[in-house]
Amino acid sequence: MSNTAKHLFSYTKPNIHAQAKTYKPAPFLPMSRQEMDKLGWDSCDIIIVCGDAYVDHPSFGMAVIGRFMESLGFRVGIIAQPDWKSAEPFKALGKPNLFFGVSAGNMDSMINRYTADLRMRSDDAYTPGGQGGKRPDRAVTVYSQRCKEAYKDVPIVLGGIEASLRRIAQYDYWSNEVRRSVLIDATADILLYGNAERAIAEIAHSLAAGKSIKEMTSIRGTVVIKKEAPAGWTEIDSTRIDWPGNIDKLPNPYEYQHNSKSVVDAAQADINNSQIGLRQLDPDKMAEQIAALNPEAADQLKTQGCPAQGIESEKVLDPNEPQPIRIIPMPLQNRSDLVDNEKVYVRLPSFDKVRKDPILYAHASRVLHQEANPYNARPMIQKHENREVWINPPPIPLETDELDGVFDLPYARVPHPVYGKQKIPAYDMIKTSVNIMRGCFGGCTFCSITEHEGRIIQSRSQESILKEIEDIREKVPGFTGHISDLGGPTANMYRLTCKDMPTLSKCRRLSCVHPTICKNLTTDHKHTTNLYRAARKVKGVNRISIASGLRYDLAVRDPEYVKELVTHHVGGYLKIAPEHTEDNVLAQMMKPKMTSYYDFKRMFDKFSKEAGKEQFLIPYFIAAHPGTRDEDMLNLALWLKKNNFEVDQVQTFYPSPMSLATAMYVSERNPLKKLTYKSGKINIPRGLEQRRLQKALLRYHDPANWPIIREALRSMRKPHLIGNSASALIPDEKADVRPSGRGHNPNARGGKPTGKPGSGKFTSKSGNNQTTSTASKPAAKAFGDKFESAKKFNAQTTASKTATKPAGSSAKKELTGSKTSKPQHSNNRPAGKKPLGKPGSPKNR
Repeated sequence: MSNTAKHLFSYTKPNIHAQAKTYKPAPFLPMSRQEMDKLGWDSCDIIIVCGDAYVDHPSFGMAVIGRFMESLGFRVGIIAQPDWKSAEPFKALGKPNLFFGVSAGNMDSMINRYTADLRMRSDDAYTPGGQGGKRPDRAVTVYSQRCKEAYKDVPIVLGGIEASLRRIAQYDYWSNEVRRSVLIDATADILLYGNAERAIAEIAHSLAAGKSIKEMTSIRGTVVIKKEAPAGWTEIDSTRIDWPGNIDKLPNPYEYQHNSKSVVDAAQADINNSQIGLRQLDPDKMAEQIAALNPEAADQLKTQGCPAQGIESEKVLDPNEPQPIRIIPMPLQNRSDLVDNEKVYVRLPSFDKVRKDPILYAHASRVLHQEANPYNARPMIQKHENREVWINPPPIPLETDELDGVFDLPYARVPHPVYGKQKIPAYDMIKTSVNIMRGCFGGCTFCSITEHEGRIIQSRSQESILKEIEDIREKVPGFTGHISDLGGPTANMYRLTCKDMPTLSKCRRLSCVHPTICKNLTTDHKHTTNLYRAARKVKGVNRISIASGLRYDLAVRDPEYVKELVTHHVGGYLKIAPEHTEDNVLAQMMKPKMTSYYDFKRMFDKFSKEAGKEQFLIPYFIAAHPGTRDEDMLNLALWLKKNNFEVDQVQTFYPSPMSLATAMYVSERNPLKKLTYKSGKINIPRGLEQRRLQKALLRYHDPANWPIIREALRSMRKPHLIGNSASALIPDEKADVRPSGRGHNPNARGGKPTGKPGSGKFTSKSGNNQTTSTASKPAAKAFGDKFESAKKFNAQTTASKTATKPAGSSAKKELTGSKTSKPQHSNNRPAGKKPLGKPGSPKNR
C-alpha cells in the first residue's frame, strides 16, 4: 500500500449539481427542509447523523467533516441528536444522494452516559442546557440501524471516536464482555477510524463517480467486511502466542510448498542409496541433482517451486484463477525470504477466541498497537463467525497546508440558531480555545487518543493559528480578549517530530517518550515559544492561557519554553498529570517517573519567583489503574498529605475500548511485553469496594472517606496511620463527632476538613456521624463472570444505599466526591488555598 496520499484539496468538484459553478458555503449546514429550501437545495448529497448538538466550530467533529465536504462541492446536511425511537426523524432531510455519515459525537456514548462506577450521569455537556439522555447507549449502532430502516439502499459510513475505538472485537466494560466489531453490529457498509478527511473524500468522490461502496476495500483508515481473505496475499499468523521452539522448521500447511519441500527431503534421503557419490545436496545445483535421482520429482519441483530453498516455480499462473494464500507464523514475520511486504496482512485471533481467552485478547491489543504507524502498518484481519473484518492501515498524516485548509474553513464558530439562547456546556468551555495540532506520541496506556489520532504529530502553521485567533475576536459573541487555550491532545508537542524519516518509517515503538525519550525525537520547543509570543501580539488579545495537559518530561528539555510558559501563560495554577507516584504503577501507565515531576517543579518555582508570581502546580492522579495495589494508593495518599495537597476532583480508571490498560484489566497481564500463557499476573482493582477505597485514598482529607480508610489501614496492619500524630494520614473516630452550635449545615456536602492535615484540628462540616455506605452487590467480577447490566446495577446500588443510609444523613450518593471522566474544571489545590474558578475567571488570575 502506497505511503503517499493525494492532496486533500486537489479533488475536482463533482459535477452533480446544476449550480456547482456558483457554489457558496452555507451560513450553517442545514438541519431542516426549510433551510435546504433557502439554499435552493432539493436534496443533500451527504447527511451526517450525530449524537452531539450541532456547533459550527472546528472542535466539533460533525462541523469539521461537514464543512470539509462542503468545500469539496458536496451538499451536506446535519441531523443532530435525533429521537431514535423510530426511523421518522432520520428522514427529516430526505434521502441522501451518496451516503449517511454516522457518529456518536465527540465522546463515546457509553462514557458520556455512565461514570467509571457504572452510575448513570444526569447531564451531557454536548447537549443544549446540559440535559442528559438525548442520545442512546451505543449511539453509532442505534443510529446506523435507524438509517437503514429509513432508506435501506443508502450506504452508511461510520466515523467518530466511538466507531474508531470499536473497529475490532473489543472489551465492553458496561456489559463485561467482548463485543464484535461495531461495523457488524451496526450493519453499516464501511467504518472510518482516526482522522477521516482523506478517507471520506475518497469515498464521496468514488460514489459520485458511480462506484459501489462494496468496491472500496483498500482505502487507508477504513474497515470493511469481507467474505474471505484476499487471494495471492501472505498471511502473518498471529492467532496464537505460544509457538514451538523450532518454528522455522514447521511445514507450511498449503500443498504447493509442502510437497516441494517433500521432494527435496526425499531426494536427500535417497542419497544414501544412490551411486552418484553425493553426501549432501548442493543448493546451487539442487535441481540437476534431484533430476539425476528422480526425473519425475524434478518435474514436480519445476512446476511448484520451493521458496524455502530459493527455487522459483516455472509455472505461469493464470491471473484469473484463484491464487493460494501463504501463511507465515508470527515469529517469522521478519524473514524477507518468506514475506512479500507489498501483499501481506496480519491475522488477529478471531472474535470467538478473544471472547473466551483474555490473554489472547491482550495479545490482539498488543498487535493492533504495533500496527499503528501509517508508514509500516500492515492490513489486519479478524474472523467474526463466517465473516472477515478487514482493517486497512492508518491514514497518511495531513501535511501542514492540508491541516491549515481544514481549520481555515468558514466556521460560524457558534451553535446552530435552532438552539436559541440555550447553553451548550462543551461549547462554552472551548469557544475561545485554539487547536494547534493533532496526535500524541505519549502512548499512555489508559488513554485512547493515540489509537484514534495516531502517534505522528500533525501541526498547523503559525499563520493559520493566528488567523483563527482573529476569527475568534471577530465572531465569538462577548469575546473578552482571553484565549482559553492554545493546545490539543497535549500542550507542548507542537511541531515535535522524528528527526529521521527512514527511522520513522521502520519504528514500531508504542511511545516516543517511554521508557525514555527517543534520541530521534525533536524536543526543541522553539516553535511553540515563538507561537506564544506572536499570539500575545494579536490585536484585541490581552491574555492567553494554556489549559491542555503538559508533558513535563518533554518541557524540562527546553528551559526557555518553561520560562515563557510560567511567566506569561499560567494564571496562578498549572495542571499537570503525574497520574501516580509509584514507579511500578507509572510503568504500567507508560508515564515518566516522579523525578521528571520534581525537575519540572524546580523550574516552575524558579521562573515563577523570577516573574514575581505566586503560582502552584495542580497534579492529576488516577485511582484503580491496572497494576495498582492498595499499598500503592496509600503511598500516593501519604505523598499528597506530605506535599499539602487536597484533591477535590479525582479520576477512577475507566476501561475504555481498545486501550492497552483495558487489555490489562481484561487479562490481568501486561501487553507492553511479549505475552505467553506463563506471563505473570498483575493486580487489578476490579471490585466496587476496592475501587472506592482507592478513590477514597486520593481524597483522604474528606471526612466521608475516613471510615473506609480506617478499616483498610487496620486490615493492612498500619493502624499507626490513624490518629492525631504528624505521621498519621487520618484522625481517629473522635473526629467523627457531630459538631454543634452555629454554622452547622445539615445539608452540607461530604465535609471539608479545616486546618492543616496532621495538625489535629480536623472538624467535619458534614453535620453527622459518617457511616460507610457500600452497595450490597459487587461491581464487575473477573472477566467472563456473570455480570448485571449497568441499569440493573444502578438500581440495586440506589436501593442498597437508601436502605443503609442513616436517618437524617446528608451524605451524597458518592463516597469520594464528584463524578469522574467528565469534561470539567479541576478543584484540586494545595491545602489552604481558595477553590479554583473557571479558566479565565477572576478567581483563577
